[in-house]
Amino acid sequence: MLSIFKSKLLLESEESQSLVELFLWAAEHFDSEYFFKNTQIVQPTEQYFPDRVTSVEEMAQSVFQRVRSYAGLTQWPIALTSPQMMSMQQTFPHFSLSDGLRGEDVVLTNKPSLPVHVSYNPNQINQPQDLVASMAGSMALMLIHHVGKLPPGGQQNLPVAADVLAIFMGFGTMICNTAYHFRGGCGSCYNPYANRQAALNEQESIFLHALVCHFKGDEQGGKHLKPHLKGMYKKAQKQLKKILQTSADPMLLALEDRSRA
Repeated sequence: MLSIFKSKLLLESEESQSLVELFLWAAEHFDSEYFFKNTQIVQPTEQYFPDRVTSVEEMAQSVFQRVRSYAGLTQWPIALTSPQMMSMQQTFPHFSLSDGLRGEDVVLTNKPSLPVHVSYNPNQINQPQDLVASMAGSMALMLIHHVGKLPPGGQQNLPVAADVLAIFMGFGTMICNTAYHFRGGCGSCYNPYANRQAALNEQESIFLHALVCHFKGDEQGGKHLKPHLKGMYKKAQKQLKKILQTSADPMLLALEDRSRA
């Protein structure tokens, strides 16, 4: 019997499958062991960002240090640079790591002459979730460049892959909350330069965030999403449940078993 009021899926089957493939790419190449043991679902709260700051520079440095730590990149040669000092182009330095890819136990065995420079958008200081999401995306791109494994879709899919990897590293709430920006209101209220350049839309971000929260066993993953995203999150959870129940993908099933261990 057909239901007149059958609820619509958050994403079409082909869209959800593409995102699952990107998630599996992230899990395969960017330290799934660290993901299961150490990744936190970072939230835009004082618990995760407790620092008190008195200037733009201090805020940027605080967010940089927190994001770097949650991403597991404290041992990487990364430095925060002011926007005025940031070069328009930089050559990604060669360096080597041992004892893993991410985490406190990683050892930098071949230190580059110069670190990888990260900067920030001063316009985002009043929009801290954009700032966090942007820095997480920058660090995700660093990981991709260092590991050298292109995502499904190749080079042209790098912006999408950076968003996916940022969500995989635990920054899904901020990625979701900054995936769309309202452009209405008075002219003085909207600053387009403060908005993050999102590669994933809200539905795609929500789906991936729900997938990460599922594998992390985090039941509060939707708590700090913007109000209009909470319904999408519940839809994503329902859709993911069906996908995981019917999937024959060996890697996806292996991750499911690992999450229950």
